[in-house]
Amino acid sequence: MQQRVLITGAAGFLGSHLCDALLAEDKLVVGVDNFSTGDAANLAHLKNEARFEFIEQDICTPFDCGRVNYVFNFASPASPVDYARLGIETLLVGSAGTLNTLEIAKRYDAAYLHASTSECYGDPDVHPQVETYWGRVNPIGPRSVYDEAKRFSEAAVMAYNRYHGLDTRLVRIFNTYGPRLQANDGRVISNLLIQALSGKPLTVYGNGSHTRSFCYVSDLIDGIVRLSKSNEVLPVNIGNPVEWTILECAREVLEVTGSKAEIVFKDLPVDDPARRKPDITKAKTLLGWEPKVSLREGLEMSVGYFRECVERAAAKA
Repeated sequence: MQQRVLITGAAGFLGSHLCDALLAEDKLVVGVDNFSTGDAANLAHLKNEARFEFIEQDICTPFDCGRVNYVFNFASPASPVDYARLGIETLLVGSAGTLNTLEIAKRYDAAYLHASTSECYGDPDVHPQVETYWGRVNPIGPRSVYDEAKRFSEAAVMAYNRYHGLDTRLVRIFNTYGPRLQANDGRVISNLLIQALSGKPLTVYGNGSHTRSFCYVSDLIDGIVRLSKSNEVLPVNIGNPVEWTILECAREVLEVTGSKAEIVFKDLPVDDPARRKPDITKAKTLLGWEPKVSLREGLEMSVGYFRECVERAAAKA
């Protein structure tokens, strides 16, 4: 029988790519989004897709999309710009929204996968970050609206697994980039590519020695789909373990774009993690997964999309 799946946050960067991946597996996909940070353009190519249904809905309000076999909860502001602007909404979607979607899964005895984050590890004193590490998070800092919302969601998912026997998965997503990423979302790759393609100086915070690990979107979605088919209940890191300093990343962007822009340094944001690198041993062992796309290859595949973003912005100016 053809599976029917629910994807919340379907108009977002990752949610829209997940819609494509599951439709490619001949699933019936119900996408839900309230467009607080999602973009209808990310789903425009599915307008005439008979197997895709879209519902405009805030998941913080209880709703019923009908019987589904699987729930993928990807609804949340995810960029520093968005959760700084929508702090209360971020807390609500990570609490009330998660509970509402868990109730849908419980109602229809559906499996459930929650999109969590490497931010659960905070500014880590364990490196690389392994799933058994509990993290070092500031619960009252400016980033806490996102960090603690995601940590609450993980607790809620595990509670429904333990108390209701719900079939659940938790993916901890590390920095991901690629087409459909918001151009103005304040993340490293989008910031640097937009600046380089606009001929503006590239902004690096601190002295550039902070590190991140960048995963191209196709690799990430492949890992998530594999996890959804596994029996693993506890969190699994999905990300690229190749660690880059932000300064190295900026120089890579300059090479890929051919930009001659200078690099400028600014003060670090509050509670900005100094290091970020996933230990993906668990994903390799359980899922047979590891990323295939290098940063250079991923940047080259992303440039066209971000160039279009720059050209659209210039046309509107």
